Amino acid sequence: MPAASGRPSTPVWALWLRATHWALVAAIAVAWFSGEALLRQHEWAGYAALALVAGRCVGGGLGGHYARFRQFVRSPPAVVRYAAEVFDGREKRYLGHNPLGGWMVLALLATVAVVGVTGWMYSLDMFWGLAWVEWLHRTLAWMLVALIALHVAGVVFTSWRHRENLVAAMVSGRKRAKSPGDVD
Repeated sequence: MPAASGRPSTPVWALWLRATHWALVAAIAVAWFSGEALLRQHEWAGYAALALVAGRCVGGGLGGHYARFRQFVRSPPAVVRYAAEVFDGREKRYLGHNPLGGWMVLALLATVAVVGVTGWMYSLDMFWGLAWVEWLHRTLAWMLVALIALHVAGVVFTSWRHRENLVAAMVSGRKRAKSPGDVD
């Protein structure tokens, strides 16, 4: 099927993966902007985010080719090599996640999970009022904001560098067809 540009495209991101991604974006946004003022919404958004992360982890083991962690999580030396190629302007285009993007997926999922767990802990009598739990929850929430900013910057940069709208790909599920030199 051709992309909107008329060029051939290939399916990469399954509907469940795209729905999980955008639902996670929404859950994090609701959790962030509701905060303590709307505590019930904040909590439910956090529980939704935890459920979405759990589902994404299951999909990372059992999902389709581009959803599986083993497809896109590369070794640290491979990530360093890829980062050097990016710096030199000679990195290859990846149909799935590139090596830096793969590690960003892991960092985002892990951070959302720990933010959610520390938020849940704070709702328990055992941990309620403990300064270190609140501090950890807030610190990790800000760390998540920083990771999201890096993620968005990476998407914008990679979209520009490879002349491919990655946001549109995360909506449609399709990317430009593989060209010689691209990595599947």
